[in-house]
Amino acid sequence: MSPSVSADTPPPYAALGAVPLLAGLGADRLRELWAASVRRRHPAGQVLGHAGAPATHLLLLLRGTVAATGHTAAGRTVRHGEWTGPRALDKVAVIDGLGHTATLIAVTACEVAALPRDRFLALTDDVASVRAHVLRVLAAEARQQQARFTDAATLPAEARLAAWLLAEVAARRDTVVPLGTQQELAEHLGLSRVTVNRALHRLRRDGLIDVARRTVRVPAPELLRLRTSGAHPGTA
Repeated sequence: MSPSVSADTPPPYAALGAVPLLAGLGADRLRELWAASVRRRHPAGQVLGHAGAPATHLLLLLRGTVAATGHTAAGRTVRHGEWTGPRALDKVAVIDGLGHTATLIAVTACEVAALPRDRFLALTDDVASVRAHVLRVLAAEARQQQARFTDAATLPAEARLAAWLLAEVAARRDTVVPLGTQQELAEHLGLSRVTVNRALHRLRRDGLIDVARRTVRVPAPELLRLRTSGAHPGTA
């Protein structure tokens, strides 16, 4: 006899268990959080939250990809990052109550469970594993932000691009990196699109990367690493 559909299909609340922040929670707790949350679907291009707007809910990204962007005083768009679910978004804004730290935009169609802020804060108070996870994530993000500030202040554009490519290769464990658009990459690196285009051209000219439509292949990461310090082949 074949198993029934109901036996093979996980309950809806199980989707929350795939979110790293909630990993390890029991079925009863996940069921409670699911009942307390509001499920929403967002098409690509839709804003999930505006920078500075009150973060009344913790956005639990179940499926899809979301980008976080902001604007400088000069009007330039800066892309803080891009995340694919399952993942909890903008935990800092929910914790400090000072509003979203960036504008969250759906890059692809997304499914989100919005958990009320008070339920999330109660969870961090009651569950040690959730509290420890939040602290680890916030510490890692602080280190990443510090590294980005250092790179922006000290590295030339080509070295900054090389460092980003190497970080993506390491994170994905793959030498092929999705590129997106040059404008999106420019916003992430804090550069102009023209500057990014020139840096990509120089790295491709020197055989350090292969550029295809929306992807970059890094055939020899160890050679590309030399460019993170501004070094060129044949230089000390």
